[in-house]
Amino acid sequence: MSADATHAVPASGGVALVAGASRGLGLLVSVELARRGYRVHGCGRDAGTLDRAATIVAARSGRGEGGAGSPFVPAVCDVRDADAVESWVRSVVDLEGGVDVAIHVAGIIQVGPVSSTTLGHFRDAVDTMLMGPVHVALAVLPSMRAAGSGRIGVVSSVGGVVSVPHLLPYSVAKFGAVGLTEGLRAELAGTGVTATTVVPGLMRTGGHVAAQLVGDAERDYAWFAPGASLPVLSIGAERAARRIVDGVLAGRSQVELTPLTMIGRRVHGIAPALAVGVMGLAARLLPDGPDRGPSMSDERPSVTGATARERLGSRVVDALSVLGDRAARRTNERVDGGA
Repeated sequence: MSADATHAVPASGGVALVAGASRGLGLLVSVELARRGYRVHGCGRDAGTLDRAATIVAARSGRGEGGAGSPFVPAVCDVRDADAVESWVRSVVDLEGGVDVAIHVAGIIQVGPVSSTTLGHFRDAVDTMLMGPVHVALAVLPSMRAAGSGRIGVVSSVGGVVSVPHLLPYSVAKFGAVGLTEGLRAELAGTGVTATTVVPGLMRTGGHVAAQLVGDAERDYAWFAPGASLPVLSIGAERAARRIVDGVLAGRSQVELTPLTMIGRRVHGIAPALAVGVMGLAARLLPDGPDRGPSMSDERPSVTGATARERLGSRVVDALSVLGDRAARRTNERVDGGA
């Protein structure tokens, strides 16, 4: 029996934190934890979106809503703000007596060529998807180590093991997240606390409508939305959430969700030059975007996927993205326009 196996977290009835719980994959992870009896404290940046998430979690977990027994406790908190995260975690520990599981899902997707990307795009990606997990991990570790048990999960991406064209800020942040969880796992060996690296590929979360398109928005949307929607290329988000929760609760080192992710990771590990070369060929097939010239700016020019869809007005792209659009409605993602 492994050291971790002697420090199991509750199979049900425990306390969980989900960072980025208001929509998309984070919402579905919250639903899955609530179905297993966990009381989920979920954070997001928008109070209205969190309120809708609380209603969705209660309905889909079958556990009702409101009062001390509510399965989902919303909190407005920006994972980029270390003080805010520490305050949130401290309030949960004071209320519940501890935290059994903490999963960081919060993320943003910025799609476009490096010529259209600014320093601000990189800062936003790194602050959300690398420093966010750092803030959450450092905040929950003291109570978990004191208890001698705990599970930390960080959702990275295939873009965190193979840098994907037109997703450079995203990949930079996700590579860091992989390093964080792998390093944490080594550091925490024998403590009863585990860290799990989650490496999904494309998932049908509906996130394409909220993606930030920084280059030629309409042309980038035309390939990104179908890619995030078609069954052959993407995995259903509900299935992904179940496998993520299974892996984190079991204290596994890694959770890989799609065959393409597994293949990509192994090819990159065995023949990194070949993998980078293939990505270079793919980059040549993708659309160019406006050259912003000197890009050392904190400005973050972008167009949402929902706006790009309206501008594109393509029935073909809409038909290829229909499953993703349906997922957006199920996962509390925006489906309206807006820049």
